[in-house]
This record gives sequence, structure tokens and C-alpha cells, in this order.
Amino acid sequence: MSASTEIIPYAGWPRNLRIANADVELVVTLDVGPRVIRYAAPGGRNLFGETPDHLGKSGEPHWMPRGGHRLWTAPEDKTRTYAPDNHPVEHRVLGADAGGVRVQLIQRPDHPYGIQKELDIALGASGSRAEILHRITNVGDRPVQLSLWALTVMPPEGTAIVPLPAKRPHPGSLPNSVDADYAPNQSLVLWSYADLRDPRLTLGTRFITARQDPRATTLLKFGLSHERGWLGYWRAGGDLFVKTIDYQREQIYPDRGCNFELYSDPNILEIETLGPLVTLAPGQKTEHTETWNRFAGVGPITDEASIAANVEPLAATAF
Repeated sequence: MSASTEIIPYAGWPRNLRIANADVELVVTLDVGPRVIRYAAPGGRNLFGETPDHLGKSGEPHWMPRGGHRLWTAPEDKTRTYAPDNHPVEHRVLGADAGGVRVQLIQRPDHPYGIQKELDIALGASGSRAEILHRITNVGDRPVQLSLWALTVMPPEGTAIVPLPAKRPHPGSLPNSVDADYAPNQSLVLWSYADLRDPRLTLGTRFITARQDPRATTLLKFGLSHERGWLGYWRAGGDLFVKTIDYQREQIYPDRGCNFELYSDPNILEIETLGPLVTLAPGQKTEHTETWNRFAGVGPITDEASIAANVEPLAATAF
């Protein structure tokens, strides 16, 4: 068995690229984007959220949410970040080893800001693991400073899971412990509209969790300097999405040092990862990679012990 690609209609768009093996399928829009609008077991429930009113349309003058997975630039602003991605994209199907496939998706140059965005998607002959490489190239005539920002829209009524670094004792309490440390080992960054009393948010000992709640009346956003390397989203019925990332400790990240951010409103929840903040000279590029895995029949997750038992061992296999 091997991975394959085909052009299919999806959600009102005539041209979409389906990348699939027996275990998972990804659908990438070609009439707009690029967006990975679907990631799921073949024929199964989409693990990504979609915005129904924005599907199947193109050519709008303003940026449209649509859903799925996309590539943005950080720090967030009203100009370059929200540049429209409402036009067709090029794609190339490249060879891969052992029956896998690699696809390159190329957005047309965003000339007002001097950048061009690309996604490279690699899928093996079997298994759900997909590697998503995000790339931005400076195609302008002056330096640009930015961070790659990879955002995945998750569907309603699930729970995001963010693992925290291991706790260490204070040297004064355990002076002979090799794990004792005076230094901080994590950070939590809050946006101006976030509230630590938000009932969707649980700050735990080993994990932070955030529920997507369609009845919410406020917005939630926080970020982390995230070193554990994996993030999860669980839905009733046992679907679990896990993405993994690399943390480059020596690099500077945007938004007060965030390489992970979470946003939620009444419609969606986004799990977002970021690359280091870089200055690109004309012709230079920067890249940021995520890996995705899906697991079925997982749960329930009612507390930290159940996350440690039901989710964390699966996440360990996703690297």
C-alpha cells in the first residue's frame, strides 16, 4: 500500500488536493489558500474545524477565516498578518521514499509585504503521521522581520491539552537533590482580553487545559514558552489530534517569548505554534515544521490523572 494524491471537489471548491493512505487523509484547498481544510481518517469525522459560511468561496477582497490549518506571520497586526489568501495556489507532487508522498503548495507572492508562503506536506505509506513544513521567503527588495505562525482551527466542544515542564524542588528545601533549581522553567503570557478566572481554562500541576465552549461570551488567548514539544486536542467520542514542534531554546520568539499560543471564541479553538523571530534579507527564507498524528478511541479525560494515563503515552509516540 502507498500514499496517493488526487484532485477532488470539496465543500464547494472544485479543486482540492487529497493526500491519503489507508489510515488518514488530508484535503488541501487549491482554489484558495493554501489551507489544509481536512485531516481525518478516510471518510471519517474531520479533526479540524470549518467555517461553513466561508467554504467554497474565493476572490474576496479581505481575509476570510474558513477554518482548517493555515500559515500566518507574527507578531499579529492588521496589515501583513491579515493579507488575503483567497486566490489559487500552485502545487507540485514530489516523490518520497517507501511509498510515501510529498507535496509542495505555493501561494502567489504577497507583493505589498515582500513575502511568499509555502507549505510542504509529507505523508508516509501508512500511519496518520504527517509532516507539515511551513516556509516564508523574502521576495521583496528590503529586509523583513517576522515569525512563522502555524494555526490550526479545531472544532467545537473539544479540549486542548498543553503539557507543562516537570516540577523541580527549591534548593533550600532539598539541598542535596540533583533536580533542585533556583531558576524559572516556564512562562505564561496573557492577552489583554484574557481572564485567568475563565471557566474554560484550567491551570493544573502537569497540564493546562482549555475547553471550546459555544456558549462562551468572551475571548480567551494565552501563550507559552513551550518546551515539552507536543500539544493535543481531544473530542468526545475519543478523537485525539496531537501536533509536535521543536523548541529552539537559544532563539528569540515573538509575543514575549511564545512558541505556542491558544485562542478560543464561541465558534472555534485554535492551537497555534510559532517559529523564532527572524530578519530575512531579500532572497532569504525561514522554515518551521509541525508533525501531526491522530488517535481514535482515546479517553475520557476528566482530570490530570486521566490525561496522564490516556493521552500522554500516545503523545510520546508522536515524535
